Amino acid sequence: MDLKQTVFGNEDERGVSPVIGVILMVAITVILAAVIAMFVLDLGGSVSEEANAGVDIEETDSGYQVSWISEGNADSINVGGSECATSVGESCGASGGDAVIAVSGDTETQIATVGEAGGGTTT
Repeated sequence: MDLKQTVFGNEDERGVSPVIGVILMVAITVILAAVIAMFVLDLGGSVSEEANAGVDIEETDSGYQVSWISEGNADSINVGGSECATSVGESCGASGGDAVIAVSGDTETQIATVGEAGGGTTT
């Protein structure tokens, strides 16, 4: 009988393959559990995107004019706390210091302040 075979066992008795198999099964189980948890808990669906839109702010003799020029993902534009425009191309009057807010569903994001940075176009 060979001493190497008695101490270490032959190729079928070494146990390397079963250990690797167990490690792979555990890894696959963890990955499957994570994927199932994401679907069950709906982790990906709760992320909301900031509302954005492009507006043009022009100074006029009677104050400022805010025009909605690019939709982005906004549903409407609020200026000075009230709804100003519900579609691209609409505009409304504003006063210096009024906040221009893009609204998308339940998300509101301030995108400009009337009278700051000399008017102009902001997106």
